Amino acid sequence: MTHSARLSVSLTVEQTAALDFSAPKDSLSYAKAIQLLEGTGANQANKTYHDQRTLAASANEELDLSGALTDAFGSAIAFTKIKSVVMFAAESNGDVIEVGGAAANGFADWVGAAAHVVRLRPGGLFVLSAPDDAAYTVTAGTGDLLRITNTDAAGAASYDIILTGVV
Repeated sequence: MTHSARLSVSLTVEQTAALDFSAPKDSLSYAKAIQLLEGTGANQANKTYHDQRTLAASANEELDLSGALTDAFGSAIAFTKIKSVVMFAAESNGDVIEVGGAAANGFADWVGAAAHVVRLRPGGLFVLSAPDDAAYTVTAGTGDLLRITNTDAAGAASYDIILTGVV
């Protein structure tokens, strides 16, 4: 099986202001892309996990990045490095989804400490990449659980997640 991934982010902004004799305009077109070819080194990856998931009210789950996930072909995934994370919280979610903060064996290389979280608001998009050789380390048994928490006490929350890395 071959693998390649391209992660791209773009932002287009237009700002105008009405002045006495003119209407100045500031236009910004910003785009960056990262290509990950087949392999295990810098600018390389060899496996992607993707899913759309739903958590019950006040629920959390811990995704085991080192063995419990499966790819689109049903093969087990045991990441050793994460090269990119893309997450989207459904606009219909009633509150924030927290990413990170596993009580034990947390995947924390990307946030600094196991207790740290990223708060993804309804309709929010989170993109993280580390295409270098080091990437974000996944350590089986001690640093491989990615906790996702629904902070809404009244309703379910859905999210999309895409993880690309090295096995």
